[in-house]
Amino acid sequence: MHIAWLGKKSPFCGNVTYGREVTNALLDRGHRVSFFHFSQADREDEVPDNVPNFQEVTIPFLFKSQIYTLPKLRSSKVLLRSLKKLKPDVVHASLTLSPLDFRLPELCEELGVPLVATFHPAFDNQLRNWASGTQYLMYQLYAPALANYDRVIVFSYLQKDLLVKLGVPAERVAVIPNGVDVEKYCPGESRYQGRWRGDRVFVYQGRIAPEKNVEALLRAWKASNMGNNSKLLMVGSGPLLAPLKSQYGEEIGVKWLGFVAEEAKRIDILRSADVFILPSLVEGLSLSLLEAMSCGLACIATDAGADGEVLEEGAGVIMRTTQSVATQLQTLLPMFRDHPELTALLGQKARQRVLDRYTLSNNITRVEELYESILGAPRLPLNLGSQFLSGR
Repeated sequence: MHIAWLGKKSPFCGNVTYGREVTNALLDRGHRVSFFHFSQADREDEVPDNVPNFQEVTIPFLFKSQIYTLPKLRSSKVLLRSLKKLKPDVVHASLTLSPLDFRLPELCEELGVPLVATFHPAFDNQLRNWASGTQYLMYQLYAPALANYDRVIVFSYLQKDLLVKLGVPAERVAVIPNGVDVEKYCPGESRYQGRWRGDRVFVYQGRIAPEKNVEALLRAWKASNMGNNSKLLMVGSGPLLAPLKSQYGEEIGVKWLGFVAEEAKRIDILRSADVFILPSLVEGLSLSLLEAMSCGLACIATDAGADGEVLEEGAGVIMRTTQSVATQLQTLLPMFRDHPELTALLGQKARQRVLDRYTLSNNITRVEELYESILGAPRLPLNLGSQFLSGR
């Protein structure tokens, strides 16, 4: 099968990781993948002849961030011309939150090619804070366009229910959670073992940004007086890195490691830790959380997005509200510091939960089955009147 994948290669974010992992797995199973991504290459619309099983096709853009992308006006023509030449069986868009997302149903209708989306934006099952309200607007904006995709992949039933309420036909929404390569992400030795000079090592891995609510974690850490034998590793970068780093540092056991691009190093950092903490206000299904669970860490996370589903029934500790995270963590942090047997047990349960529900292998099998189900199936007519950002 030939899959035209539209995704991101930079800047680094969960969408980048998702695209890399899924497309590599599809290639391993013998499929052909053409990877379309936004780039400033000089010859964006050239598609080489006699390509092997994998090739890249670049799409011009004006602006690109971890969240949004603004394509150039000619990007639709570049994409259409390339797809006509490549003749894929399926187009799969790991949505980059750009105006091009709204044009894809029309382009694929013109080509007669089935169109699949993976819809990533974080969400919360309740409008409990400013971040969840903002994300809800994103779902409202996208729902009319998503109703014209042949299938929309989301990561949880909560996310599906939200899209269905906003008008996306239920039969077009498939729940396929993120998956982890459990052979790579597994418990084991770490080159950082003992380097942090702490008996108990806690870790946060993700963007240092307001929606991740990292300041609540840092306030709780400082107020809990965790002592010299406990360390908190902060892995990631973002707009709040500089101000928070200046307020919370080595004197209270916080170590700022910055953005870590090398996957093997990120795995080593996880293996060197005991507890993973995710204090987010909104989430989708955190791949960082799944990776930590797969490495056998005990996990604490807010009930945002699908993270509560992941940790339910004893696979971790769920903070049920996002409105008092610092207060909740002031109780939880000393408990995890003082009870290593609890940490070990939760780490084992976390690893087993990933093995049972969130392996990359099972994820790819379900994606393949989804592709097969839409190939040759009759396509419903588009409701173009609802796509007010179609670009026409």
